[in-house]
Amino acid sequence: MYIPVITLLIAPGLVTAAIQPQAYASSADGRYKLSSYSAPVRGTGTPGSNSTWKLTIDDTPFGRKQTIKGFGAAVTDSTVAVFNALPSSQRTALLNTLMTSAGANFAMVRHTIASSDMSANPAYSYDDSTTNGVNDLSLVNFNLGDRGSAMASLLAEMRRLQPGLTIIGSPWSPPGWMKLNRVIQGTTVNNNLDHAYVSQFAQYFVKYLQAYQSRGAKIDAITIQNEPLNSRAQMPTMYIYADEAGDLIQNNIGPALRNAGLDTKIWAYDHNTDQPSYPATVLSRAGGYVPAVAWHCYANPLDWSVLTNFHNAHPNVEQYMTECWTSARQPTPWHWAASFTMGPLQNWASGVTAWVLGTDTNDGPHLTGSDACDKCTGLVTVDTAAGTYNLRGDYYMMAQFSRFMRKGAVVMSGTGSWTYGDGSGLESVAATNADDGSRTVVIENKFGNEIYVTVEAKSGEVWSGLVYRNSVVTWVLPAVGQ
Repeated sequence: MYIPVITLLIAPGLVTAAIQPQAYASSADGRYKLSSYSAPVRGTGTPGSNSTWKLTIDDTPFGRKQTIKGFGAAVTDSTVAVFNALPSSQRTALLNTLMTSAGANFAMVRHTIASSDMSANPAYSYDDSTTNGVNDLSLVNFNLGDRGSAMASLLAEMRRLQPGLTIIGSPWSPPGWMKLNRVIQGTTVNNNLDHAYVSQFAQYFVKYLQAYQSRGAKIDAITIQNEPLNSRAQMPTMYIYADEAGDLIQNNIGPALRNAGLDTKIWAYDHNTDQPSYPATVLSRAGGYVPAVAWHCYANPLDWSVLTNFHNAHPNVEQYMTECWTSARQPTPWHWAASFTMGPLQNWASGVTAWVLGTDTNDGPHLTGSDACDKCTGLVTVDTAAGTYNLRGDYYMMAQFSRFMRKGAVVMSGTGSWTYGDGSGLESVAATNADDGSRTVVIENKFGNEIYVTVEAKSGEVWSGLVYRNSVVTWVLPAVGQ
Protein backbone atom coordinates (compact mmCIF):
# COMPACT_ATOMS: atom_id res chain seq x y z
CA MET A 1 0.00 0.00 0.00
CA TYR A 2 1.23 3.50 -0.87
CA ILE A 3 1.68 5.46 2.37
CA PRO A 4 3.12 8.97 1.97
CA VAL A 5 6.11 9.68 4.19
CA ILE A 6 5.51 13.01 5.92
CA THR A 7 7.18 15.22 8.45
CA LEU A 8 5.61 18.11 10.35
CA LEU A 9 6.99 21.58 9.79
CA ILE A 10 6.18 23.57 12.90
CA ALA A 11 6.21 27.35 12.96
CA PRO A 12 4.44 29.70 15.35
CA GLY A 13 0.74 29.16 14.78
CA LEU A 14 1.35 26.87 11.78
CA VAL A 15 1.60 23.09 11.32
CA THR A 16 1.93 21.67 7.81
CA ALA A 17 2.85 18.26 6.46
CA ALA A 18 5.81 17.94 4.13
CA ILE A 19 6.01 14.86 1.93
CA GLN A 20 9.44 13.25 1.81
CA PRO A 21 10.86 12.34 -1.62
CA GLN A 22 10.01 8.80 -2.66
CA ALA A 23 10.34 6.58 -5.73
CA TYR A 24 8.48 3.54 -7.04
CA ALA A 25 9.39 1.31 -9.97
CA SER A 26 8.00 -1.33 -12.33
CA SER A 27 10.45 -3.09 -14.62
CA ALA A 28 10.49 -5.27 -17.70
CA ASP A 29 12.34 -8.05 -15.88
CA GLY A 30 9.67 -8.25 -13.16
CA ARG A 31 12.06 -7.39 -10.35
CA TYR A 32 9.99 -4.31 -9.53
CA LYS A 33 6.21 -4.24 -9.53
CA LEU A 34 5.08 -0.88 -8.25
CA SER A 35 7.85 -1.43 -5.71
CA SER A 36 9.64 1.05 -3.49
CA TYR A 37 12.85 2.23 -5.13
CA SER A 38 15.76 4.47 -4.20
CA ALA A 39 14.40 7.98 -3.69
CA PRO A 40 15.74 11.02 -5.55
CA VAL A 41 17.96 13.45 -3.68
CA ARG A 42 18.19 17.22 -3.77
CA GLY A 43 20.94 18.56 -5.98
CA THR A 44 22.92 16.85 -8.69
CA GLY A 45 23.89 13.85 -6.57
CA THR A 46 26.57 11.35 -7.53
CA PRO A 47 26.04 9.59 -10.87
CA GLY A 48 29.23 7.56 -10.60
CA SER A 49 29.88 5.60 -13.81
CA ASN A 50 26.24 5.62 -14.88
CA SER A 51 25.03 7.36 -18.02
CA THR A 52 23.33 10.67 -17.27
CA TRP A 53 20.24 12.44 -18.58
CA LYS A 54 18.77 15.88 -17.85
CA LEU A 55 15.08 16.75 -17.71
CA THR A 56 13.38 20.04 -16.90
CA ILE A 57 9.94 20.76 -15.46
CA ASP A 58 8.13 24.05 -15.12
CA ASP A 59 6.52 23.85 -11.69
CA THR A 60 5.56 27.52 -11.67
CA PRO A 61 2.06 28.76 -12.56
CA PHE A 62 3.34 29.49 -16.08
CA GLY A 63 4.01 25.78 -16.67
CA ARG A 64 0.47 24.59 -15.97
CA LYS A 65 -1.12 22.54 -18.74
CA GLN A 66 -4.13 20.19 -18.69
CA THR A 67 -5.94 18.78 -15.64
CA ILE A 68 -5.90 15.01 -15.23
CA LYS A 69 -9.28 13.24 -14.98
CA GLY A 70 -7.94 9.72 -14.53
CA PHE A 71 -6.48 6.51 -15.91
CA GLY A 72 -7.89 3.02 -16.32
CA ALA A 73 -9.11 0.55 -18.91
CA ALA A 74 -12.12 -0.75 -20.80
CA VAL A 75 -14.75 -2.74 -18.94
CA THR A 76 -16.09 -5.16 -21.56
CA ASP A 77 -18.39 -8.15 -21.31
CA SER A 78 -15.23 -10.24 -21.09
CA THR A 79 -14.13 -8.22 -18.06
CA VAL A 80 -17.49 -8.64 -16.32
CA ALA A 81 -17.64 -12.37 -17.03
CA VAL A 82 -14.15 -13.22 -15.78
CA PHE A 83 -14.33 -10.96 -12.72
CA ASN A 84 -17.65 -12.51 -11.75
CA ALA A 85 -16.12 -15.98 -12.11
CA LEU A 86 -13.76 -15.28 -9.21
CA PRO A 87 -14.54 -16.40 -5.66
CA SER A 88 -16.01 -13.53 -3.64
CA SER A 89 -12.87 -12.89 -1.60
CA GLN A 90 -10.65 -12.81 -4.69
CA ARG A 91 -13.04 -10.56 -6.58
CA THR A 92 -13.20 -8.11 -3.66
CA ALA A 93 -9.42 -8.04 -3.38
CA LEU A 94 -9.04 -7.46 -7.11
CA LEU A 95 -11.51 -4.57 -7.24
CA ASN A 96 -9.84 -2.92 -4.26
CA THR A 97 -6.48 -3.28 -5.98
CA LEU A 98 -7.79 -1.70 -9.16
CA MET A 99 -9.98 1.08 -7.81
CA THR A 100 -8.44 2.33 -4.57
CA SER A 101 -5.21 4.02 -3.51
CA ALA A 102 -4.06 0.69 -2.08
CA GLY A 103 -3.38 -0.31 -5.70
CA ALA A 104 -3.71 1.36 -9.07
CA ASN A 105 -6.27 3.96 -7.98
CA PHE A 106 -7.94 3.86 -11.41
CA ALA A 107 -10.27 6.86 -11.77
CA MET A 108 -11.49 6.39 -15.35
CA VAL A 109 -13.07 3.44 -17.16
CA ARG A 110 -14.61 3.11 -20.60
CA HIS A 111 -17.35 0.54 -20.93
CA THR A 112 -18.97 -1.11 -23.91
CA ILE A 113 -22.63 -0.26 -24.53
CA ALA A 114 -23.99 -3.75 -25.27
CA SER A 115 -21.89 -6.06 -27.44
CA SER A 116 -18.34 -5.49 -28.63
CA ASP A 117 -15.88 -7.98 -30.10
CA MET A 118 -14.86 -8.72 -26.48
CA SER A 119 -18.25 -10.34 -25.80
CA ALA A 120 -19.19 -13.98 -25.88
CA ASN A 121 -21.51 -15.09 -28.69
CA PRO A 122 -24.04 -13.95 -29.73
CA ALA A 123 -23.67 -10.24 -30.48
CA TYR A 124 -26.53 -8.22 -29.03
CA SER A 125 -27.92 -4.75 -28.33
CA TYR A 126 -30.32 -3.53 -25.65
CA ASP A 127 -33.31 -3.63 -28.04
CA ASP A 128 -33.05 -6.41 -30.61
CA SER A 129 -36.73 -7.30 -30.66
CA THR A 130 -39.30 -6.84 -33.39
CA THR A 131 -42.93 -7.91 -33.20
CA ASN A 132 -44.37 -9.57 -36.32
CA GLY A 133 -41.66 -7.87 -38.34
CA VAL A 134 -42.48 -4.44 -36.91
CA ASN A 135 -39.57 -2.53 -35.37
CA ASP A 136 -39.76 -1.31 -31.78
CA LEU A 137 -40.23 2.34 -32.65
CA SER A 138 -41.21 3.30 -29.10
CA LEU A 139 -38.37 1.25 -27.55
CA VAL A 140 -40.87 -0.44 -25.24
CA ASN A 141 -38.80 -3.61 -25.40
CA PHE A 142 -35.57 -1.89 -24.35
CA ASN A 143 -33.88 -4.19 -21.85
CA LEU A 144 -30.33 -4.40 -20.53
CA GLY A 145 -30.65 -8.17 -20.32
CA ASP A 146 -28.42 -10.33 -18.17
CA ARG A 147 -25.16 -9.03 -19.61
CA GLY A 148 -26.12 -5.37 -19.52
CA SER A 149 -27.38 -5.70 -15.95
CA ALA A 150 -24.16 -7.42 -14.90
CA MET A 151 -22.15 -4.64 -16.55
CA ALA A 152 -24.13 -1.93 -14.73
CA SER A 153 -23.70 -3.77 -11.43
CA LEU A 154 -19.91 -3.98 -11.80
CA LEU A 155 -19.63 -0.31 -12.78
CA ALA A 156 -21.74 0.68 -9.77
CA GLU A 157 -19.43 -1.31 -7.52
CA MET A 158 -16.40 0.40 -9.04
CA ARG A 159 -17.98 3.79 -8.46
CA ARG A 160 -18.60 2.97 -4.80
CA LEU A 161 -14.92 2.13 -4.40
CA GLN A 162 -13.77 5.16 -6.38
CA PRO A 163 -16.36 7.94 -5.87
CA GLY A 164 -14.57 10.27 -8.26
CA LEU A 165 -14.69 7.70 -11.07
CA THR A 166 -15.31 8.93 -14.62
CA ILE A 167 -17.26 6.38 -16.69
CA ILE A 168 -17.42 6.66 -20.48
CA GLY A 169 -19.81 4.56 -22.57
CA SER A 170 -19.20 3.65 -26.23
CA PRO A 171 -21.42 1.51 -28.51
CA TRP A 172 -20.03 -0.83 -31.17
CA SER A 173 -23.42 -0.95 -32.92
CA PRO A 174 -26.98 0.18 -32.31
CA PRO A 175 -29.82 -2.34 -32.69
CA GLY A 176 -29.64 -3.91 -36.14
CA TRP A 177 -33.08 -2.68 -37.14
CA MET A 178 -31.84 0.93 -36.87
CA LYS A 179 -29.24 0.31 -39.61
CA LEU A 180 -29.63 0.21 -43.36
CA ASN A 181 -28.42 -3.40 -43.44
CA ARG A 182 -30.72 -4.38 -40.52
CA VAL A 183 -28.02 -6.40 -38.71
CA ILE A 184 -25.62 -5.80 -35.82
CA GLN A 185 -22.93 -7.71 -37.68
CA GLY A 186 -22.64 -9.90 -40.75
CA THR A 187 -21.90 -7.50 -43.62
CA THR A 188 -20.20 -4.22 -44.38
CA VAL A 189 -22.74 -3.39 -47.09
CA ASN A 190 -24.95 -0.47 -46.01
CA ASN A 191 -23.38 -0.61 -42.56
CA ASN A 192 -24.80 2.82 -41.73
CA LEU A 193 -27.53 4.34 -39.63
CA ASP A 194 -30.96 4.41 -41.29
CA HIS A 195 -31.95 8.04 -40.81
CA ALA A 196 -35.60 7.06 -40.68
CA TYR A 197 -34.70 6.03 -37.12
CA VAL A 198 -32.63 8.99 -35.91
CA SER A 199 -35.17 9.73 -33.18
CA GLN A 200 -35.05 6.14 -31.94
CA PHE A 201 -31.25 6.19 -32.15
CA ALA A 202 -31.15 9.23 -29.86
CA GLN A 203 -33.71 7.76 -27.45
CA TYR A 204 -31.69 4.53 -27.31
CA PHE A 205 -28.92 6.54 -25.60
CA VAL A 206 -31.44 8.13 -23.24
CA LYS A 207 -32.88 4.74 -22.25
CA TYR A 208 -29.42 3.30 -21.73
CA LEU A 209 -28.25 6.20 -19.57
CA GLN A 210 -31.39 6.10 -17.44
CA ALA A 211 -31.17 2.34 -16.98
CA TYR A 212 -27.56 2.47 -15.84
CA GLN A 213 -28.13 5.45 -13.57
CA SER A 214 -31.05 3.67 -11.88
CA ARG A 215 -28.62 0.84 -11.03
CA GLY A 216 -26.06 3.16 -9.44
CA ALA A 217 -23.82 3.41 -12.50
CA LYS A 218 -24.15 7.01 -13.63
CA ILE A 219 -22.41 7.51 -16.97
CA ASP A 220 -20.34 10.70 -17.23
CA ALA A 221 -19.73 10.75 -20.97
CA ILE A 222 -20.54 8.88 -24.16
CA THR A 223 -19.20 8.64 -27.66
CA ILE A 224 -21.93 7.95 -30.20
CA GLN A 225 -19.93 5.24 -32.02
CA ASN A 226 -16.73 3.36 -31.36
CA GLU A 227 -14.35 3.79 -34.29
CA PRO A 228 -16.86 5.35 -36.69
CA LEU A 229 -14.51 4.86 -39.66
CA ASN A 230 -14.09 1.12 -39.00
CA SER A 231 -16.65 -1.08 -40.77
CA ARG A 232 -16.27 -4.84 -40.27
CA ALA A 233 -18.48 -7.82 -41.10
CA GLN A 234 -17.65 -10.22 -38.28
CA MET A 235 -18.04 -7.93 -35.30
CA PRO A 236 -20.44 -5.12 -34.36
CA THR A 237 -19.53 -1.87 -36.12
CA MET A 238 -21.25 1.03 -37.86
CA TYR A 239 -19.81 3.65 -40.21
CA ILE A 240 -20.66 7.27 -39.43
CA TYR A 241 -19.36 10.17 -41.51
CA ALA A 242 -17.93 13.21 -39.72
CA ASP A 243 -20.62 15.66 -40.83
CA GLU A 244 -23.25 13.01 -40.10
CA ALA A 245 -21.90 12.57 -36.57
CA GLY A 246 -21.96 16.31 -35.97
CA ASP A 247 -25.53 16.64 -37.19
CA LEU A 248 -26.73 13.63 -35.17
CA ILE A 249 -25.27 15.19 -32.01
CA GLN A 250 -26.53 18.69 -32.75
CA ASN A 251 -30.04 17.81 -33.92
CA ASN A 252 -30.88 14.53 -32.19
CA ILE A 253 -28.68 13.07 -29.45
CA GLY A 254 -27.69 16.30 -27.73
CA PRO A 255 -31.25 17.65 -27.51
CA ALA A 256 -32.58 14.22 -26.45
CA LEU A 257 -30.16 14.03 -23.51
CA ARG A 258 -30.88 17.63 -22.52
CA ASN A 259 -34.66 17.16 -22.70
CA ALA A 260 -34.36 14.06 -20.52
CA GLY A 261 -32.52 16.07 -17.86
CA LEU A 262 -29.28 14.13 -18.34
CA ASP A 263 -25.95 15.91 -17.87
CA THR A 264 -23.91 13.20 -19.61
CA LYS A 265 -21.29 14.74 -21.90
CA ILE A 266 -20.79 13.73 -25.55
CA TRP A 267 -17.22 13.21 -26.68
CA ALA A 268 -16.37 13.32 -30.39
CA TYR A 269 -14.74 10.77 -32.63
CA ASP A 270 -13.30 7.81 -30.61
CA HIS A 271 -10.87 6.75 -33.33
CA ASN A 272 -7.32 7.14 -34.63
CA THR A 273 -5.03 10.16 -34.70
CA ASP A 274 -4.60 10.09 -38.50
CA GLN A 275 -7.97 11.77 -39.14
CA PRO A 276 -8.02 14.90 -36.96
CA SER A 277 -10.35 16.56 -39.46
CA TYR A 278 -13.12 14.24 -38.24
CA PRO A 279 -13.43 15.63 -34.69
CA ALA A 280 -12.79 19.13 -36.03
CA THR A 281 -15.82 18.72 -38.28
CA VAL A 282 -17.93 17.42 -35.40
CA LEU A 283 -16.95 20.42 -33.28
CA SER A 284 -17.82 22.82 -36.09
CA ARG A 285 -21.33 21.36 -36.31
CA ALA A 286 -22.07 20.48 -32.68
CA GLY A 287 -19.55 22.31 -30.52
CA GLY A 288 -22.17 23.31 -27.99
CA TYR A 289 -22.70 19.67 -27.06
CA VAL A 290 -19.12 18.41 -27.40
CA PRO A 291 -16.53 19.40 -24.76
CA ALA A 292 -14.00 16.66 -25.53
CA VAL A 293 -12.41 14.46 -28.18
CA ALA A 294 -11.44 10.78 -27.82
CA TRP A 295 -8.49 9.23 -29.68
CA HIS A 296 -7.22 5.68 -30.30
CA CYS A 297 -3.63 4.53 -30.83
CA TYR A 298 -3.83 2.48 -34.04
CA ALA A 299 -2.68 4.99 -36.67
CA ASN A 300 0.48 3.99 -38.51
CA PRO A 301 2.70 5.85 -37.95
CA LEU A 302 1.47 6.81 -34.50
CA ASP A 303 2.07 10.48 -33.74
CA TRP A 304 0.77 11.84 -30.45
CA SER A 305 1.78 15.38 -31.41
CA VAL A 306 -1.50 15.43 -33.35
CA LEU A 307 -3.10 16.11 -29.96
CA THR A 308 -0.90 19.16 -29.39
CA ASN A 309 -1.79 20.49 -32.84
CA PHE A 310 -5.46 19.86 -32.09
CA HIS A 311 -5.14 21.65 -28.76
CA ASN A 312 -3.57 24.65 -30.43
CA ALA A 313 -6.54 24.82 -32.80
CA HIS A 314 -9.15 24.04 -30.11
CA PRO A 315 -7.63 25.11 -26.76
CA ASN A 316 -10.86 24.76 -24.78
CA VAL A 317 -11.58 21.18 -25.86
CA GLU A 318 -10.44 18.35 -23.58
CA GLN A 319 -8.72 15.32 -25.12
CA TYR A 320 -8.51 11.68 -24.04
CA MET A 321 -6.78 8.54 -25.25
CA THR A 322 -9.62 6.02 -24.90
CA GLU A 323 -8.32 2.84 -26.53
CA CYS A 324 -5.06 1.00 -27.09
CA TRP A 325 -4.81 -2.77 -26.88
CA THR A 326 -2.27 -4.87 -25.01
CA SER A 327 -1.40 -8.44 -25.86
CA ALA A 328 0.53 -11.36 -24.44
CA ARG A 329 -0.18 -13.68 -27.36
CA GLN A 330 1.08 -11.22 -29.99
CA PRO A 331 3.40 -9.55 -27.53
CA THR A 332 3.28 -5.79 -27.28
CA PRO A 333 6.52 -4.27 -25.93
CA TRP A 334 7.12 -4.21 -22.18
CA HIS A 335 6.71 -0.43 -22.17
CA TRP A 336 3.65 -0.30 -24.45
CA ALA A 337 1.13 0.68 -21.77
CA ALA A 338 3.54 3.25 -20.35
CA SER A 339 4.15 4.69 -23.82
CA PHE A 340 0.48 5.01 -24.76
CA THR A 341 -0.06 6.78 -21.44
CA MET A 342 3.06 8.94 -21.58
CA GLY A 343 2.64 10.18 -25.16
CA PRO A 344 -0.91 11.48 -24.79
CA LEU A 345 -0.10 13.12 -21.43
CA GLN A 346 2.82 14.95 -23.00
CA ASN A 347 0.40 16.22 -25.66
CA TRP A 348 -2.57 17.58 -23.66
CA ALA A 349 -4.58 14.43 -22.96
CA SER A 350 -6.48 14.52 -19.66
CA GLY A 351 -6.90 10.77 -19.30
CA VAL A 352 -6.03 7.37 -20.73
CA THR A 353 -7.88 4.04 -20.87
CA ALA A 354 -6.34 0.79 -22.11
CA TRP A 355 -8.09 -1.98 -24.02
CA VAL A 356 -9.05 -4.09 -22.00
CA LEU A 357 -9.26 -4.36 -18.21
CA GLY A 358 -9.88 -8.09 -17.88
CA THR A 359 -9.83 -11.30 -19.94
CA ASP A 360 -9.43 -14.99 -19.27
CA THR A 361 -6.16 -16.82 -19.94
CA ASN A 362 -7.21 -17.37 -23.57
CA ASP A 363 -7.76 -13.65 -24.28
CA GLY A 364 -11.53 -14.00 -24.09
CA PRO A 365 -14.39 -14.38 -24.01
CA HIS A 366 -14.73 -12.83 -27.47
CA LEU A 367 -16.92 -13.19 -30.51
CA THR A 368 -15.98 -15.78 -33.11
CA GLY A 369 -14.87 -14.61 -36.52
CA SER A 370 -11.70 -13.12 -37.95
CA ASP A 371 -12.57 -9.49 -37.19
CA ALA A 372 -12.89 -9.90 -33.43
CA CYS A 373 -9.73 -9.43 -31.40
CA ASP A 374 -8.57 -12.87 -30.28
CA LYS A 375 -5.21 -11.55 -29.10
CA CYS A 376 -6.34 -8.74 -26.79
CA THR A 377 -5.08 -9.51 -23.29
CA GLY A 378 -6.46 -7.76 -20.23
CA LEU A 379 -4.38 -5.79 -17.78
CA VAL A 380 -5.71 -8.51 -15.49
CA THR A 381 -6.03 -12.14 -16.60
CA VAL A 382 -8.32 -14.51 -14.73
CA ASP A 383 -7.93 -18.28 -14.56
CA THR A 384 -11.63 -19.05 -14.30
CA ALA A 385 -11.00 -22.73 -13.54
CA ALA A 386 -8.63 -22.04 -10.67
CA GLY A 387 -10.46 -18.94 -9.44
CA THR A 388 -7.31 -16.82 -9.43
CA TYR A 389 -6.12 -13.66 -11.17
CA ASN A 390 -2.83 -12.22 -12.37
CA LEU A 391 -1.83 -8.56 -12.64
CA ARG A 392 0.13 -8.31 -15.87
CA GLY A 393 3.08 -6.04 -16.58
CA ASP A 394 0.85 -3.60 -18.46
CA TYR A 395 -1.16 -3.10 -15.29
CA TYR A 396 1.94 -2.08 -13.36
CA MET A 397 3.11 0.27 -16.10
CA MET A 398 -0.21 2.13 -16.05
CA ALA A 399 -0.31 2.13 -12.26
CA GLN A 400 3.00 4.02 -12.25
CA PHE A 401 0.90 6.96 -13.46
CA SER A 402 -2.55 6.36 -11.96
CA ARG A 403 -1.47 5.71 -8.39
CA PHE A 404 0.54 8.91 -8.07
CA MET A 405 -1.01 11.37 -10.54
CA ARG A 406 -4.36 11.74 -8.86
CA LYS A 407 -7.55 13.09 -10.38
CA GLY A 408 -7.27 16.87 -10.42
CA ALA A 409 -3.49 16.89 -10.86
CA VAL A 410 -2.18 19.44 -13.34
CA VAL A 411 0.40 18.41 -15.93
CA MET A 412 3.53 20.60 -16.13
CA SER A 413 5.41 21.55 -19.25
CA GLY A 414 8.89 20.08 -19.47
CA THR A 415 11.80 19.21 -21.73
CA GLY A 416 14.36 16.47 -22.19
CA SER A 417 12.31 13.50 -23.40
CA TRP A 418 13.65 11.67 -26.43
CA THR A 419 13.20 8.32 -28.20
CA TYR A 420 15.74 7.19 -30.80
CA GLY A 421 14.99 5.39 -34.04
CA ASP A 422 15.82 2.02 -32.50
CA GLY A 423 13.18 2.55 -29.79
CA SER A 424 15.59 3.27 -26.97
CA GLY A 425 15.38 6.52 -25.08
CA LEU A 426 14.02 8.23 -22.02
CA GLU A 427 10.59 9.84 -21.78
CA SER A 428 9.05 11.76 -18.91
CA VAL A 429 5.97 13.66 -17.81
CA ALA A 430 5.30 15.50 -14.55
CA ALA A 431 2.24 16.79 -12.72
CA THR A 432 1.34 18.65 -9.54
CA ASN A 433 -1.31 17.04 -7.35
CA ALA A 434 -4.07 19.44 -6.41
CA ASP A 435 -4.74 18.08 -2.93
CA ASP A 436 -1.29 18.44 -1.35
CA GLY A 437 0.89 20.17 -3.94
CA SER A 438 3.17 17.14 -4.26
CA ARG A 439 4.88 16.75 -7.61
CA THR A 440 4.95 13.50 -9.54
CA VAL A 441 7.60 12.81 -12.16
CA VAL A 442 7.15 9.63 -14.22
CA ILE A 443 10.29 8.50 -16.06
CA GLU A 444 10.25 5.77 -18.71
CA ASN A 445 13.74 4.37 -19.28
CA LYS A 446 13.87 2.39 -22.54
CA PHE A 447 17.59 1.72 -22.31
CA GLY A 448 19.05 -1.61 -21.22
CA ASN A 449 21.18 0.13 -18.61
CA GLU A 450 20.54 2.31 -15.58
CA ILE A 451 20.42 6.07 -16.15
CA TYR A 452 21.24 8.75 -13.61
CA VAL A 453 18.58 11.42 -14.16
CA THR A 454 18.68 15.03 -13.04
CA VAL A 455 15.47 17.07 -13.00
CA GLU A 456 15.84 20.84 -12.99
CA ALA A 457 12.68 22.61 -11.84
CA LYS A 458 11.74 26.13 -12.91
CA SER A 459 11.17 26.89 -9.21
CA GLY A 460 14.92 26.59 -8.76
CA GLU A 461 15.05 23.14 -7.20
CA VAL A 462 17.18 20.30 -8.58
CA TRP A 463 16.49 16.61 -7.97
CA SER A 464 18.47 13.60 -9.11
CA GLY A 465 18.47 9.84 -8.84
CA LEU A 466 19.07 6.51 -10.53
CA VAL A 467 16.45 5.05 -12.87
CA TYR A 468 16.47 1.27 -13.31
CA ARG A 469 17.06 -0.27 -16.74
CA ASN A 470 14.01 -0.98 -18.93
CA SER A 471 11.62 0.36 -16.35
CA VAL A 472 9.18 3.07 -15.40
CA VAL A 473 10.14 4.92 -12.23
CA THR A 474 7.88 7.43 -10.50
CA TRP A 475 9.31 10.12 -8.26
CA VAL A 476 7.07 11.71 -5.64
CA LEU A 477 8.48 15.09 -4.67
CA PRO A 478 7.27 17.47 -1.97
CA ALA A 479 5.42 20.65 -2.85
CA VAL A 480 7.52 23.55 -4.09
CA GLY A 481 9.40 25.14 -1.22
CA GLN A 482 8.91 22.30 1.27
